[in-house]
Amino acid sequence: MSGRAQLMWDEAVTGYDFGPGHPMDPIRLALTMRLVEAYGLDRGPDAVQVVAARAAGISTLRLVHREDYIDAVRKASADPKAADPAYGIGTEDDPAFAGMHEASALIAGQSVGAAEAVWRGEALHAVNFAGGLHHAMPGGAAGFCIYNDAALAVARLLELGAERVAYVDVDVHHGDGVQAAFWDDPRVLTISLHEHPRTLFPQTGWPEETGGAAAEGSAVNVALPAGTGDEGWLRAFHAVVPELLSAFRPDVLVTQHGADTHFEDPLAHLAVSLDAQRAVAAACHDLAHETAGGRWVALGGGGYAVVDVVPRSWTHLVAIAAGRPIEPTTPVPEEWRHEVYRRTRQGAPVRMTDGRGTGWRDFHGEGYDPADRLDQAVLATRRAVFPAHGLLP
Repeated sequence: MSGRAQLMWDEAVTGYDFGPGHPMDPIRLALTMRLVEAYGLDRGPDAVQVVAARAAGISTLRLVHREDYIDAVRKASADPKAADPAYGIGTEDDPAFAGMHEASALIAGQSVGAAEAVWRGEALHAVNFAGGLHHAMPGGAAGFCIYNDAALAVARLLELGAERVAYVDVDVHHGDGVQAAFWDDPRVLTISLHEHPRTLFPQTGWPEETGGAAAEGSAVNVALPAGTGDEGWLRAFHAVVPELLSAFRPDVLVTQHGADTHFEDPLAHLAVSLDAQRAVAAACHDLAHETAGGRWVALGGGGYAVVDVVPRSWTHLVAIAAGRPIEPTTPVPEEWRHEVYRRTRQGAPVRMTDGRGTGWRDFHGEGYDPADRLDQAVLATRRAVFPAHGLLP
C-alpha cells in the first residue's frame, strides 16, 4: 500500500515558459495534469491529494543558490533585456523571460513543499512533475533550469533534521547540479543514470566522479552507452541502485524521472520505452518502502516528446505514488485525446503503453559480459563506489 499521497500542482507553473520554439514547452505540464484528471486520480476516497505550495522565498533559495545569482534572476525577470549571460541567463538554453523568477520559485516551492509534507508525515509520497530541474548550479542557470528544485528539496530535508537523503536521477542527462550541491556532504547520496558524457550534455557524470574528499562514494554515476534500450537500462538500474540504497538506508528517497530517455525524445540518444520508465517508477516506489520507511518525493525533469511521451510517463508516476497504478494496456481517455488535438492539432497516443516488455538480465544471476559496453559501464560504477559502502563490486 502506498498510503497518503500528495500531488503538488499550481496551474501557474506553466508560466515557466522560455518562449516559442524552445524544447521546454510548458504544455507538457498542462497535458500531464489533464491526463491525471482524466483518469480520476484526483477524485474518490483513495485519490491523490492535490496541493499547491507557496513559491520558495529568498531564504529557501539560498539553501542552494548564491545570493548574487538570485539577484541576477530577479533582475532579468523584471527586465529580460537586463539578463546577464555570465549567470547563464539570456542564453540559447536559458533565455530570459518576464516573470522568470516567480515561475521558477513557484516550481521550487512545490518540490520543497513535497519534501516538507513527506518529512512531517502529512504524506507518505509526494510528486511534483513540474520539478526535477537538476542542472541549475548554485551560481548559474544551465540546461533549461533556473532554480534547482531537486537540490532545494534535499537541502530542506536536511534542514528539517534528516540525517541521510538519497537522490536517484534517471533523466537521460547527468544530474550535475544536484551532485555539485552535495559533493562534499556525506549525508546525501546522489545516483545518476544517464547517457554517456561523451555523447550528451552536460559532458559530466563519469564513473570516476565519486564525491569530495569528505564524502567519498556519495556521488554515483552510471554512464550508459548511446542506444541503450529497455533491457540494458533496467539491467543497469537494478545492478546499482537497490544495493546502494539498502546499504545507505536513507531517511527519505528523492527521485527524478526525466522522460527524455525515451526512444522518441528529440534531444538524446537512448532507446527506452514508456513501459521501462513505468517499471523504474514502480521500482523506486518499492525501494522507498524497502529502504526509507516509504518516504518518497518524486519529481519530473526533462522530456521533449511533449504529447506522445511526457504526459503518459508522469501520469504513470502519479498513479504509482497514489497506489492506483494504471494497467499499461488501458485506453487513453477520449476526452484527453480531444484536449490534445484542441491544443496542439496533433493526434494523441491511444494506450498507456508502447507495447514493450520490461524484463532484464540480472547482473548477478546472468553474469558479467566483458565484451558488452553496458556491462562495462555498470562494472566501472560498481568498482568506483561500492567499496566505499562496504559492498563488493
